[in-house]
Amino acid sequence: MLKRLAVLLLVVPALAGAAEGGYPLDHADVDVSNQASLQRGAQLFVNYCMACHSAKFQRYSRLARDIGLTEQQVEANLILTPNTKVGDTMRNAMPAEESENWFGRTPPDLSLIARAKGADYVYTYLRTFYLDEERPLGVNNAVLVNAGMPHVLWELQGWQRPVYESHGHGEEKGHVITGFEIVKPGSMSVTEFNSAMRDLVNFLVYVSEPAQLQRKQVGIWVLLFLALAFVVFYALKKEYWKDVYKKT
Repeated sequence: MLKRLAVLLLVVPALAGAAEGGYPLDHADVDVSNQASLQRGAQLFVNYCMACHSAKFQRYSRLARDIGLTEQQVEANLILTPNTKVGDTMRNAMPAEESENWFGRTPPDLSLIARAKGADYVYTYLRTFYLDEERPLGVNNAVLVNAGMPHVLWELQGWQRPVYESHGHGEEKGHVITGFEIVKPGSMSVTEFNSAMRDLVNFLVYVSEPAQLQRKQVGIWVLLFLALAFVVFYALKKEYWKDVYKKT
């Protein structure tokens, strides 16, 4: 039993770094305290994601408080749907019933996607779409095999094909994706696109828990208070018991 437990403890971290399709995840290295990154990520989200997806637990007005924008800037740059006010949540105008007919299922809300899947998963997923003529939309994804989502960021990234490596022998022989090669460049270089996706993921990590910065700041003050209180309580304990110690 102990040997099995040891093997399990070794295997679990390896599984945590692998995607559903077996493709290794890249580290997103996000920083929700970087307001410039959050602003760029918010712009990418409303321009490229909100046509199909929403973030129904996030209000536009909170963006004005948290990512360094005024309400006027939010209205001018981030609210793209008519009759939407700054106090509304980030919902798109796509009817759920129609979207299910168009795509086979309603595109999921992305409010909690970063917490549900992890920042590394989302970061790698967004960067690993590739051409696949066998798929209905002509693209596939290394992280989520046979994904139903089109490559909406192709204008930025361009089109890429997978680079395969053979593994195994005989009937067990298979091909594993080890990387990608650009066959048609987009408007961004590989480095620029990776940086843009890091900004987008950073924004989704923020949206998944907007209070996390305040929570961490409060946590630091709580720890400092407890450390100070420990010193005071320890001194009080010594003063209270010193007479008892003398008698014994």
